[in-house]
Amino acid sequence: MSERIFLSPPDVTQAEEDAVVRAIRSGWVAPLGPEVDAFEQELAERCGRGHAVALSSGTAALHLGLLDLGVKPGDVVITATMTFAATANAITYAGAQPVFVDCHEDGNINAALIESAIAGERAQGRNVSAIVPVDLLGKVAAHDEIQTVADAHGLPVLSDAAESLGATRHGRPAPSFGELAAVSFNGNKIMTTSGGGALLTDDGDVAARTRYLATQARQPAVHYEHTEIGYNYRMSNLLAALGRAQLARLDEMIDHRRATRIRYRELFQGVPGVRMFGQPDGSDGGDTVDNFWLTSILVDADEAGWTSSELMAALTEANIEARPLWKPMHLQPVFRDAPRYLPAKPVSDALFAQGLSLPSGSALTQESWGRIETAISTFLRSKA
Repeated sequence: MSERIFLSPPDVTQAEEDAVVRAIRSGWVAPLGPEVDAFEQELAERCGRGHAVALSSGTAALHLGLLDLGVKPGDVVITATMTFAATANAITYAGAQPVFVDCHEDGNINAALIESAIAGERAQGRNVSAIVPVDLLGKVAAHDEIQTVADAHGLPVLSDAAESLGATRHGRPAPSFGELAAVSFNGNKIMTTSGGGALLTDDGDVAARTRYLATQARQPAVHYEHTEIGYNYRMSNLLAALGRAQLARLDEMIDHRRATRIRYRELFQGVPGVRMFGQPDGSDGGDTVDNFWLTSILVDADEAGWTSSELMAALTEANIEARPLWKPMHLQPVFRDAPRYLPAKPVSDALFAQGLSLPSGSALTQESWGRIETAISTFLRSKA
């Protein structure tokens, strides 16, 4: 069988290898070191922030961000139902209860429903302590609308920008929104440090507090003094070196993914019942541009005569990875009792039922694209 084509594998070149070798030869193999310091500075500049704290994962960034905002056990946190589980899991790590809100057609959280959720939770005597919007699949949420709601209710915003590094809204980098923002460098993201993530802030005290908590809340004493619970969440010097090389190539990788999206647009052009999830050029028609992390389609089975699941099965048969959009958190068994604010026909349910993400990696070769094109074209002909 042909080699498997993955949805979004790492794009690693000689530049990344050279960077990791440089870090090894420097002697800074253990966690922290000059590569971490440099990566944090370069990342903060790229994200339009004053400070970046490099961490072991995007989930760690969300967890510490919530603690920085004062979220405590018994609180509730408003977040998107259309997201990966890490968003909701981090809220539970802080001892709080996630409250799920439905999305717009673009998959991003509905600000009007955030307003309803705040009112509903407060009416039941619960302490709403933060809002965590999510930039879905690299598409930046309507942070201006979200911030208006947050300001009206005196709530802080922690932006889950795990999927949107490199995207912009109104000319601003995705992680520049909210009091704090979390990004991810997991192996399937637009750039990677193998694992890893970061918390972005404009507040130097918050950055210092985050670094303190992420290094086991260690006091400056030779015998290791601890006055509160900390976490082992810091990024290693080796991974930071990898991240610096990837960050330098970020625009190049975005361009490759943009080209792939255009190819998919042409492949599905005129196919009844199929539309691109988001604009094919990444724009919303204004000055908001996503980062092309994943290209996805929506399939109206009644019009198309086939389902997204059938196409996924055909691609799987050809050893090509494809996945549905995120299963909404309100449908996840682990969160079945969590509060949710949804219309009678949740948009997120429809996106999950109709959506399919296709191979989108920036290292996608011409040979791999040929296999993808053949598999999809053969499937479409069989359904014509």
